[in-house]
Amino acid sequence: MNAALARERAGWLAEHILPCEPALRDWLRRRLSLRQDVDDVIQETYAILAGMADVSHILQPKAYVYSVAHSVVLQQLRRAQVVSIEAVAEIDRVAIIGDEVSPERMASSRQELARIGALIESLPDKCRQAFVLRRVEGYSQREIAERMQISENTVEKHICKGIRVLMDSMKRDDDVMQKSSERFAAEGARHARRR
Repeated sequence: MNAALARERAGWLAEHILPCEPALRDWLRRRLSLRQDVDDVIQETYAILAGMADVSHILQPKAYVYSVAHSVVLQQLRRAQVVSIEAVAEIDRVAIIGDEVSPERMASSRQELARIGALIESLPDKCRQAFVLRRVEGYSQREIAERMQISENTVEKHICKGIRVLMDSMKRDDDVMQKSSERFAAEGARHARRR
């Protein structure tokens, strides 16, 4: 990034993003598990925004910064070696704040929901049943144990296994998409040099 672009980006961040930081910090504190550090999420969010090639497409900076922070939280959870039930519950509580949802975001959300639905369907039967009863239908572990006629400990193991499988699958999919995107960008750069 050249010096002029760096100054321009710093000005944009100071004008549009810094005023949102106190509210963003409060929002994150209310939603993050103890393992996640608000300062780390904020810092990574700023790094992503500062490193963007262009910000002219961002019409609602406040909504965008919340969206980027939400993405950072999800990436941290995906990278975690052990994902607790409480951490996954945090995903449910982290909602994107914005004045208006774009058609692109809505389509992307629908695709992500369909992807997650397919991943849940691919879980082993008992694991899927416990996961859906807990995470989708909201039953307590005790209620699930009674319904499935297994111990609460077994219910927890099924749910944890489901979460691990889902997170691993999502991480693999994200890695494949990232590599594909990098390959596409490299091919585009090679093509542009040939001209």
